[in-house]
Amino acid sequence: MIPTLDELDVEGTTVGVRVDVNSPIDDGSLADDARLRAHVDTLSELLERGGRVAVLAHQGRPGGDEFVTLEPHADRLGELLDRPVDYVDATFTEAARDAVSSLDDGECVVLENTRFYSEEYMEFDPDRAAQTHLVTGLEPVLDAYVNDAFAAAHRSQPSLVGFPSVVPSYAGRVMETELDVLGSIESTGEPRVYVLGGAKVSDSIDVAWSVLEKGLADHVLTAGVVGNVFLIADGVDLGDASSDFIYDQGYWDEIDRAADLLDAYGDRIALPRDVAVDRDGERYEIGVNALPPQDGESAMDVGESTLAYYERILADAETVILNGPAGVFEDEAFQRGTRGIYGAATEVPTSIVGGGDTASALRSLGIEGFSHVSTGGGAALRMLTAETLPAVTALENGTDADD
Repeated sequence: MIPTLDELDVEGTTVGVRVDVNSPIDDGSLADDARLRAHVDTLSELLERGGRVAVLAHQGRPGGDEFVTLEPHADRLGELLDRPVDYVDATFTEAARDAVSSLDDGECVVLENTRFYSEEYMEFDPDRAAQTHLVTGLEPVLDAYVNDAFAAAHRSQPSLVGFPSVVPSYAGRVMETELDVLGSIESTGEPRVYVLGGAKVSDSIDVAWSVLEKGLADHVLTAGVVGNVFLIADGVDLGDASSDFIYDQGYWDEIDRAADLLDAYGDRIALPRDVAVDRDGERYEIGVNALPPQDGESAMDVGESTLAYYERILADAETVILNGPAGVFEDEAFQRGTRGIYGAATEVPTSIVGGGDTASALRSLGIEGFSHVSTGGGAALRMLTAETLPAVTALENGTDADD
């Protein structure tokens, strides 16, 4: 069992808290604070119980436009927590240690973007991660470590797997909830339906194989680029534009895997019955039997026939697990499939949504009412295929307060 905040004697304790607040950045400012909001409960609890909190997080990727400091995150956290939150432009140096050591009970500091340091952009096993500069630099000023960054738990970077080897470690409230919900899918009600859309074709096929082999899925509904790959695997001619996109994205080999899945479990896999394309600036729907579309037209959404078909399946479901939009939801003309499928899912007794791009899509479309919306995209997919998450394993195997 992984220790939680219930087992941490917080008052007067200096706690390093790893969160995932990697957010869209627009002109140097936060464009979406959803990931910060997710961690408010964990941080508030620690501060209200008298903890001295040092926040660790990453933002962006080296060379990218969103590879910025965490100063705006600290400012926004202060507003969300309704208390001052300091920021220091260091992560493990003497300046960082001084900032952490100077905290009083109930005070919080955000340390600098962990990815500003090369070690944090590499993968290590926990013992080696514990020897990195980041961990050895901060460990002397920490009494405990809390990992609340479920969305990054599928990675094995020092800030995620190194501290549990040397500091008593605990799961934060986000991590605890995610593991409870996603780790108990097999106990949810049946029929159980998986909706796999979006553009993460390889990951979605991995999920489909896993849940179908283990008998976890009564139905798998396909949409988005995932659905297009399955249609091609089923012999449907989607036209050059859609095929070229799949090829250019490196998904062409996935067609064979999709075909193997259809051979093995075709009776449980639902494919789109029609698709929507952009024809002369308007949404135009084409039945699968009437494909291919005109030259230059791509399948950008599922059509009304597919939506009705999928809604009938969802109407009989007890549990639905969704990952990925049904189409190019950024274009208002092609939001219909995503709105329809996800809207129907909210009527299912248990509805679980994978995080990442899916959660962002739902926020932008204003769709609410799910049982659980995960904070993690890749991490959630790994849990759904019963793969281990390095950060979770590190917590399971870590030192404890009695060591």
